[in-house]
Amino acid sequence: MRPGPNTPPLAEYIALVALMISIVALATDLMLPALDDIGRDLSVANANDAQMVVSAFFLGLAAGQMFVGPLSDSFGRKPVIYAGYALFVLGCILSMVTTSWSVMLLGRALQGLGAAAPRVVTVALVRDSYQGRAMARIMSFVMAVFILVPALAPAIGQGLVHLGGWRATFAGLIVPALVALIWFRLRMPETQPRAQRPPFSVARITAGLGQILRTRSAMGYTVSAGLIFGAFLGYLSSAQQVFQTTLQVGERFPLYFGIAALSVGASSVVNSRLVMRLGMRRLSRGALIGLTALSIAFLAPLAAFDGVPPLPLFMAWQLSSFFCIGILFGNLTALSMEDLGELAGLGAAFVGSLSTFMALPLGWAIGNGFDGTVIPLVTGFAVLGGAAMVTVSWTGRAAAAA
Repeated sequence: MRPGPNTPPLAEYIALVALMISIVALATDLMLPALDDIGRDLSVANANDAQMVVSAFFLGLAAGQMFVGPLSDSFGRKPVIYAGYALFVLGCILSMVTTSWSVMLLGRALQGLGAAAPRVVTVALVRDSYQGRAMARIMSFVMAVFILVPALAPAIGQGLVHLGGWRATFAGLIVPALVALIWFRLRMPETQPRAQRPPFSVARITAGLGQILRTRSAMGYTVSAGLIFGAFLGYLSSAQQVFQTTLQVGERFPLYFGIAALSVGASSVVNSRLVMRLGMRRLSRGALIGLTALSIAFLAPLAAFDGVPPLPLFMAWQLSSFFCIGILFGNLTALSMEDLGELAGLGAAFVGSLSTFMALPLGWAIGNGFDGTVIPLVTGFAVLGGAAMVTVSWTGRAAAAA
């Protein structure tokens, strides 16, 4: 399939798609420098409870991912994306003006629910116009731009906190959302013609879900992805406390967070070069072994430092572990989709939703275990990495025996 006549030029197309897809990373990472201030001003009972600002967003995202794909198939890509941005902006406004902790969490959940539309449906929109190597090329350029967002967002968030307090960070989310919405409205054509839209059917979706649940490879690799995302979510939730409270980096937190984010991006580039030669399974097994071994090995010197290692030692563990995680994110998702065939659209929604729902309590357990040291974080990486390694091994053996 070729792009339609009204599709923007390639450079503009890539920039717009990258902006729309980056909304999840922006809404997550922009908040991190503000977590302490939000928790203090809204009188959370426990300092670790401020991490729920991150968790509530991903709860909404997990719920939204399940529905936006099928809805966009039946009602068109653009209306669903419009509705998603409307929910996202409403959630930002609620969080920005509230004096209530519960309303803050409601606003964050609405932001996640709304962000699911541009994040998920935009990929379907690209798939409507480009296929095969052309789509891979587009998405490679998009991800190259996307890598910069988690590297820069905390620094932008910290600047907004200095300028206008934590409430300014939500205004900082509304602006790019509105820019993306207007740009999308004016420049991007509808790629799901009315004649090709299947009627929305709960029965059809339920039947498809049943088939996915019976596909062992899909379930096994989805569970593995959820375990790894749980470890990563635990890091996202507690990163501000780890760097500023434990490692005492002060306002250099965005710098170190950005360096770690670039490690994930670098591994994605390396993976794209190796996956055709080594295969997804081999790379995933190697990355899981590396992640688990690095985390277990790091626990020994942590004991000698009473759980508070020197910053260079922590960064060495983090960069190497995150390199492994960057390899796992794309490969485990692709492996979970490999046997779903014509259920790919629903499968993508299910895999993303289930893995996120799985990750939420795991990430909360790791983040809420913060005790002034990095031991809960490293232990969480070791345990969940080991569990994912066992799950991937079992899934691979089951697939080979089938």
